[in-house]
This record gives sequence, C-alpha cells and structure tokens, in this order.
Amino acid sequence: MTYSRRTFLTTSAALLGLPAAGASMQPGRRDSNRPRDDGIRVRSGSHRAGYDPWLEIDPAAFEHNAEEVSRLCGGRPILGVVKNNAYGLGLTTVGPLLDRLDTICGLAVVKADQAIALRDAGVRKPILLMGLFREADGPDLVVRGIQLAPFSDGADERLARLGQQLGRRIDVHLYLDTGMSRLGMPHRRALPWIQSLANTKEVRIAGTFMTFTEEDDFDPEQLEHFLAVAQAARDRGINLGRLHAASSHGVFHRQNALLDMVRPGLVLYGAYPEGARQLQAATLRPAFRLRARVVRVERIARGDGVSYGRNYIAKKPTWIATLPVGHADGYPRRAVDGCMVHIRDRVYPVIGAVSASHTIVEVGEDRTVEVGDEATLVGWDHPAVHPNAVAERAEISVYDVLMHLSGGLPKRVIGA
Repeated sequence: MTYSRRTFLTTSAALLGLPAAGASMQPGRRDSNRPRDDGIRVRSGSHRAGYDPWLEIDPAAFEHNAEEVSRLCGGRPILGVVKNNAYGLGLTTVGPLLDRLDTICGLAVVKADQAIALRDAGVRKPILLMGLFREADGPDLVVRGIQLAPFSDGADERLARLGQQLGRRIDVHLYLDTGMSRLGMPHRRALPWIQSLANTKEVRIAGTFMTFTEEDDFDPEQLEHFLAVAQAARDRGINLGRLHAASSHGVFHRQNALLDMVRPGLVLYGAYPEGARQLQAATLRPAFRLRARVVRVERIARGDGVSYGRNYIAKKPTWIATLPVGHADGYPRRAVDGCMVHIRDRVYPVIGAVSASHTIVEVGEDRTVEVGDEATLVGWDHPAVHPNAVAERAEISVYDVLMHLSGGLPKRVIGA
C-alpha cells in the first residue's frame, strides 16, 4: 500500500512572496531563535568514529537528478523546492549545493526564517517565499532579495507601503488558487486583483503560479482555470512573468503543465512521487543515506523476545544486531513491517520494535556482522533501502521518510 503526497501534505499559511537575485543582502534585525542549521556538518572522511547516527549527502546525486528533471522538462528552468528543512536533509546544507547547479534557476521555501537562512548561508540565486510572513519582517526579506508571493486582498497596498519604505520595487510571484482551497487568490476573482498589483509601481511581477491537488480527474480543470486567468490578464497587457504549476508529481504526470518553469522538490532528492517510478521516464539517485554503526551483536535462543512488546519471538537460535538509531531520529516506527537494513553488502530485516533510539535487525544463523560495522537504513546502497522501498514497506508516504528525519542528525557531505 502506498500513500500519496495528497495524503501527506497538511495545510500551511502564506501571504506575500518574491525579489531580484541581485538585491542588497545587508542584514536586518532578526530574532535570535531563527533556524541556523539543521545539524552538524562534518567533512567527508572526518566523521567521528563514534556511534551516533548520521546523514550522508551526495552533491553528485543532486546534480544528476536536476539534469534528469531538466531533460524531462525540455530544458525549462527549475525552481528547486527546499521547504521543511530541505525535505529533512538540512536547509543550509542542501540550499548551497542546489544553488551552484546550472539547471537550477532559484529556490523556494514556505517559511520566512528559512528564506532568510538560505540567503545568509550564501545562496545567490532568487529565493521565493511561498508562505506567510509578518509585515514587520518585510524589510528583512526584501533587502535580501527574497521574492514574495502575494495571494490575499489588500496585498497591493501592503506591498506599496513596503516598497515606499525601502525605496525599491519588490519582485513577486502571484499565487492563484484554482481549486486547492489552501492558499492563493481564488481564480474566480483573480483578474481585478492581478490588475491592481500590476498597476502598483512598487511591484514587479516575476511569475505567477498555482498548486495542483494531484487528483487525476480534477487537475486538468485546475490547469484550465489557471490558463484562462493568465490569458485574460495578458489580453489586458499584463506581464505575468514565468508561469509555473508542476511540482515533482507534475513533472511526471502533468506534461501539459510544464509551462515556463517547473517547481519540483522530492525528485531532486532522489525519491519518486506516487506512480512515477513505474513510468521509467527518469532514473533518479537518492541524494542521501541514513547511517549508523552496529553497537551490539548477540545470539539469542529459541523463544527469546526482542524489544518492547516482545513482538518478535525467535523461532530458532539466531544472531541479532542493534543499531543506535530510532524513530526520534526519523526512522519509521513501522519499519518492523518489512523494512531492511544494509550491512556488509547484505540486507537484514528489522525486527521487534523501532524504539526512540534503537533499531534491531535479525542477522541469521551465522554471525556476519560485527560491532562497528556501518549500516544504511535509507539510501542508495541497495534497492531494499531506497526511500521509496522504505515507504512502501512501512506503508507510509515517501515524504514522511525524508521530512521526518531529525534536524539534529550530523550531515556529512561527500567530497566536501
């Protein structure tokens, strides 16, 4: 059983959003508790020889996946989505890696602090904030060249005030609601709203976008509404900038919605949206591995139980190995329903229960692993630990596999 992005996603808030990449980056006043980084970064080959779990990040995989998306989309610009701590892999780790790729024209987030953190981490390309921010934070965003995404009544007046305060024009992407009913100006009353923003001299429209529901029967209707509004605006002589609608799902399933730019997230990280892998339209490479070292190897007798609830009872003598990684680190509790762990070129089943800090695997009749061996729970080592395989076996969304990864996991960037 698989779970769609539609099942996983929850509603979020947003109001204004987008400016130019060359805008001033002088810092403004920020709260001291805004996100800094997403864990500890360590150089390749210098990871501590301790037993804490860690993430490995592969820049080459990001580049490969972006090139695959570009190929699928006819070379269209890619606005890389790095929301929610870069899908669990670390905002200020992943953001600069994507920023350097020729196929990536900019990055997108949904939280103001994450937009600012990206710019302060050295990202130079345009950053689109697709979410709500406090009006008091507007100057901090605009002086850093963060592009804004207006979607509400009165946005023209608020943007005009902000532009006058700073003495500059503000780049925006207009957010239209074509049936998602989450964020965006409802398409039925969007035209006069667009006209008002276009008439606001402090505003420069850099793009216009929408979000699909990913419902096969309804998405075509959404696209029809979006294109109708866009055409009506253009008939009035309004420049809407780049039109974009296709997320990772759209890249595979909505080829007629690629428009001027695509806005993928998940696929850049090497995981497939629902139903995409079977199409064999692209070969993606997982850009990360969740890893840990074996801390205990023990032989248990027939009838012995394993972990909380004794959900696993040994039917015969067998070796088991304990890994110091659990659901507090983001590994799924339901991994015991069939997930595998890769150790020493073999895969072993997860047994018992995934506790907060430990996972146990059955090694078998022979002792084929040792304390200190490196294990991969999710990653590129074997098809059984591919993010989509973990999601399918645990009966969760692949988005859960990535986004639930603990922000405190150390990040090791390969080749850094």
